[in-house]
Amino acid sequence: MYAKILTASLYGLEAEISRVELDSESGLPGFSVVGLANQSIKEAKERIHSAVMNCGYSFPPCRITVNLMPAGRRKKGSHYDLAIALGLLMCTGQIPLTPDEDIACFGELSLDGGVKGVEGLLPMMTGLMKLGIGRFMVPAENLAEATLVKGAEIVSVMSLSEAADHLSGFRRLPFVTADGSAAPGGGRELPDFSDIRGQEAVKRAAQLAAAGRHGLLMIGPPGIGKSMVGKRIPGIMPPMSYEEMLDVTRIYSVAGELRAGRPLVTERPYRAPHHSLSAASLTGGGSRPGPGEISLAHCGVLFLDELPEFSAHTLDNLRQPLEDGEVSIIRVSEKCVFPCDFMLVAAMNPCRCGWYGDPVKSCSCSDSDRKRYVSRVSGPLLDRIDIHVVMERIDYEQLDIGGAASPLDSAALRAGVEKAEAAQKERFRDGGFKHNGRLSPAEIKRYCALDSECGEIMKEAYARLNLSARSYHRILRVARTAADIEGSGDIRARHLLEALSYRMPEKYFS
Repeated sequence: MYAKILTASLYGLEAEISRVELDSESGLPGFSVVGLANQSIKEAKERIHSAVMNCGYSFPPCRITVNLMPAGRRKKGSHYDLAIALGLLMCTGQIPLTPDEDIACFGELSLDGGVKGVEGLLPMMTGLMKLGIGRFMVPAENLAEATLVKGAEIVSVMSLSEAADHLSGFRRLPFVTADGSAAPGGGRELPDFSDIRGQEAVKRAAQLAAAGRHGLLMIGPPGIGKSMVGKRIPGIMPPMSYEEMLDVTRIYSVAGELRAGRPLVTERPYRAPHHSLSAASLTGGGSRPGPGEISLAHCGVLFLDELPEFSAHTLDNLRQPLEDGEVSIIRVSEKCVFPCDFMLVAAMNPCRCGWYGDPVKSCSCSDSDRKRYVSRVSGPLLDRIDIHVVMERIDYEQLDIGGAASPLDSAALRAGVEKAEAAQKERFRDGGFKHNGRLSPAEIKRYCALDSECGEIMKEAYARLNLSARSYHRILRVARTAADIEGSGDIRARHLLEALSYRMPEKYFS
């Protein structure tokens, strides 16, 4: 007998309809899977055998062939288990051969017949919805995630028996029509900039970076507060839109990082990987291509502490994603594209011992040691970071915790960020929204025009600072953001001079 049932294949964040065909015939007992299945699918035979037997069905001693279509594309994932098991029951006559033709099934089977949650359900469902498939059978563990797909008709199951009874009509389970929402759950309490004493110039730089999605590099001795600043930047960024939440949730679904009880990612991501991570962990990849840290930081912050301690090869892999906002992972038989529109925040010591330029502690590094240390971060990568700011030792009076709190707390900084956000939305109200840090050369020419005074300042700075064309554009983008925070329609000299002050300090990189 022959049976078929629908599921999906996932390539990056893009889904494709996958039809599971099963055929049983007399002959020597066997169970073969064809259609470029990976090891997790081939191992499904053992899971399905135990699940079928433990649910009271029989695993017939005949030859069973499973074909995963389209046969020319590689398949991976344990979500095929439920579809294969249901097809097996149909093609061996244990349940009627009358399934819903337009329902896609997902689920991993345990040995006792339970249906367990799977990774990547959200992007698979949204992809199938675009292809005209609107009915889904999902694990009960994934129900909250599935209800994010507006308009989808969903039936959730906890066991193979429930799924078989539903398809056979023996005991129909109710369909739930998703409304595209989910309970966000309790958010984490974000640290406040008021915790940081002094460092007002750095707080201003962080505000500019958050307002225009500019990269930020902090340079300073150990213990000065660089990590504290990085952790607080997500708290001054505007709340995510629902579309951004869905985009981030799709990535986290594929990566298996959705937290239990919180199917929707509602807070801007903050990723702070250790400097020992590999290039594939940073950008994504592996034998089973998946999102890396830069994609997990999509719409949020990627914080790289101790920047020179990362391998040069790993850091240089950031250059193209910073420009394009997406990363392509190419394998022999597939191409996966993951979005990575993140804000890069990095911190580094000025030398290996950390005390170069400090007025109190003396540096123990030689000039060659210091230059060797900072040269681990390539010039092209530094050139792609818009804002460079030096953090210096603060006085005891500034540190005194009994003194007055800093006026630049997160609320005050966020107000300026939201003002700039509103200005950018107004600027692009007739097209796709874009932050100043992502302006193209044509858009820079249109929105970052300089008057004669600013033109002379920029001309002199271009020659004296030996700027590249990329640096020139990035300075104008930062100046545009400074003007937006102030509510100015034009870039003034003070905005341009502030942007110029954030370029690479010669003291540390020469």
